[in-house]
Amino acid sequence: LTANLGNPLIPDYYNSYTHTGFMRNLIIRTASTGETMIVVIFAKDDAERINPLMEFIKNEFSQTTSLQYAVNTKQNDSIYDLDIICFSGRDYIFEKINGMIFKIGAKSFFQTNTAQAAQLYNYTLKYALKENSGIAYDLYTGTGTIAIFIASHFDKVIGIDSVLDSISDAKLNSELNSITNTNFYAGDMKDILTNEFVQNNGKPDTIILDPPRAGVHQNVIEVIRQTAAKTI
Repeated sequence: LTANLGNPLIPDYYNSYTHTGFMRNLIIRTASTGETMIVVIFAKDDAERINPLMEFIKNEFSQTTSLQYAVNTKQNDSIYDLDIICFSGRDYIFEKINGMIFKIGAKSFFQTNTAQAAQLYNYTLKYALKENSGIAYDLYTGTGTIAIFIASHFDKVIGIDSVLDSISDAKLNSELNSITNTNFYAGDMKDILTNEFVQNNGKPDTIILDPPRAGVHQNVIEVIRQTAAKTI
């Protein structure tokens, strides 16, 4: 890489302790469909350095379906509040699980091991159907993979996630798979999942939780408790 770019453009790599450096993170996602996404995260908005590097990646790895980048000047590695710029190709790739197709963007949460995800979702469905198949809530739904995966077994599935881009993908993924009994909502879980929300959308018979590492907010736990869902 550095030999092709020449000395003036050699990227100095980001140091998370001193918060110095230029090339910060590299995300590569491969799909069972054969599509590939590359997202490069830079620490500085320096077009004279970014463009040659991205052009090199584009030419050297021409089979890449989606080549994107972002500039992150923060002191954390989260990309959810960044503008993702599509440099080449599409700004998404497609993945398949059990014959269902899913659109994945740079900010979309999607299990990294697709084959294992299929096993996980099958077990989720198995336990979700122990009691009944009425209304299901899929909390922290991401791109709606679990909600869509189980939708044909329930009357209605409600998905909630804090990332707007993920919810947009979830809605599209439902359309791609001809699923018509899902509803998706974007926002902080503790603000969205209230007693009023449950009254408007129906009490869940089944609740599926796939929370972030920080866990479930106490307010959310209280609402879940009050729903008296038969299966969680």
